[in-house]
Amino acid sequence: MPAIYPSVALKNRQREIKALADREPVYITENGLGKYVFLSEEVLEHTISDAVEQALYESRVQQALEDSREDFRAGRSYGTREDLLAAVRQKRGAHAEA
Repeated sequence: MPAIYPSVALKNRQREIKALADREPVYITENGLGKYVFLSEEVLEHTISDAVEQALYESRVQQALEDSREDFRAGRSYGTREDLLAAVRQKRGAHAEA
């Protein structure tokens, strides 16, 4: 659960907010509405890196699903687990050579 503080905490709890912002994003609200986010540069870089990694993962999963649909439409199906794994190894080898 992210840390959420009212805007008056910037005045009354500066040390606590700064210490927490060194480890994770800290959200500041005004009248219960989102307003500001405080975080260190390291936390920002880590947050961006995680977002990029998640986006790449989602893209790879989407591509795998699209590939599997195309394989099914083209009649490429496998009767055993071993046949499937062999096809995966062959496909990975073809991608590595490209």
